[in-house]
This record gives sequence, C-alpha cells and structure tokens, in this order.
Amino acid sequence: MGDPEYAFDEKRGQYNSKLILKPLLEACPDHALRIIGVTQVDMFVPILKYVYGLALMEGRCAVISLHRLRPEFYDHLPDPVLLMDRAEKTAIHEVGHSFGLTHCRDRHCVMYPSTRIRDTDFKEPDFCPTCFELFKWNLKNLSPSCHL
Repeated sequence: MGDPEYAFDEKRGQYNSKLILKPLLEACPDHALRIIGVTQVDMFVPILKYVYGLALMEGRCAVISLHRLRPEFYDHLPDPVLLMDRAEKTAIHEVGHSFGLTHCRDRHCVMYPSTRIRDTDFKEPDFCPTCFELFKWNLKNLSPSCHL
C-alpha cells in the first residue's frame, strides 16, 4: 500500500487503521477469500496508542503495518529475518480475526494479543490446537458467497 494520506490524524501524528481498512474492503474482489494490506505507516485505533494490524471480525480484509515491527523502531540494528517473522505472525493473527477467531490465552498461540513487541516475538506463527480447530471449522462453514 502507498501512503494512506486520507487516514492521517494530525493530532496523533498516526494513521487511523479503521479508515485504512475501508478502501481495502471496497476494492476487495468478490472472488477473493481474504486480502491483507501492508503499509509502512504507524497505525492506531481510537482506544489504543498503536496497533500492529487490524482486521474486521469475520470480514474479508485486514491491514498490517511494518512501522513498529521493524527492529530499528526499538533502536536495534535492521534485521530482515526478524521483521519478516514479526510480519508473518501479525498477518496470520489478523487473518485469524477475519475468520472469527478472538484472542487466545495461550502465550505461544499466534492469536495471543500483542500488546508489546515482545509478545509478538514470544509467540509462534501457528494456532494452538483449539484455535486451529476453530479456524478449520470457520473455514469449512463459510457462506457460499465467500468461497472461491
């Protein structure tokens, strides 16, 4: 994604992730199961200081931001492998939300909430057994209009 200027909030100096999702949803092709936008900007939702990503619960689109996933944000050296690891976990987490999964209590599960970057680093890029079963069930029971 390019710079979503339309979502910039001057007071906060950040981008409203809910506003970024809107054109993604409108542009989502009917045949797409899910789409994920990836941006470089610092995102927030009104009730939180920042978010790494956002998805519509049981929606067809999600967005993740690389801004706070980059090691440089935390005054560390660039690390493309760590960045991709964090981006992978964040994308899978948001796709899980788009399939109706909520946050999990298992700190190793990809659906565990990432309040801080160390939460993202600690968890695995996989669903725990319970979340995996829920994901499979939700995927199997999509409405016919959502199938490819």
